[in-house]
Amino acid sequence: MSAPSSTGAKILARSELLSRFGRPRAERLVFTNGCFDLLHPGHVQHLEAARALGDLLVVALNTDRSVRALKGPERPLVGERARARVVASLGAVDRVTLFDEDTPRELIAALLPDVLVKGGDYCPDGVVGRTEVEAAGGRVEILPFLEGFSSTELVRRIREAGR
Repeated sequence: MSAPSSTGAKILARSELLSRFGRPRAERLVFTNGCFDLLHPGHVQHLEAARALGDLLVVALNTDRSVRALKGPERPLVGERARARVVASLGAVDRVTLFDEDTPRELIAALLPDVLVKGGDYCPDGVVGRTEVEAAGGRVEILPFLEGFSSTELVRRIREAGR
């Protein structure tokens, strides 16, 4: 499936995403999620590798509220709309949606992707949504990190440089 030509057309509300790409579907849908605050080469590598696992890559972004709950009151550095636009601009990404819950379990259970992808700091048993995806015949893939890149580490280094 080819991606829409407009970055904005790639960003969908949850209801629209589910109505357009819920099961049954012809495409092999790959799903990943995260904050994607301060997009860096590790994110790009992750998204490109995830996209290679199927026909359509959906990226679910934590809302600003959800990022603050995970990372603390000083994050995100980039707001949810801007993060969605940047992630949607990447060629590897077919669709972007936001989720406000602390985890994307509800969204994953509703969408039931064929492949659920997380980064190398996860073990398959710890991936939120794994049980639902595997029960529906899908699988979980853990992709390796690109060494030296982490948004949290980049934020730390920037703050130290400013002292």
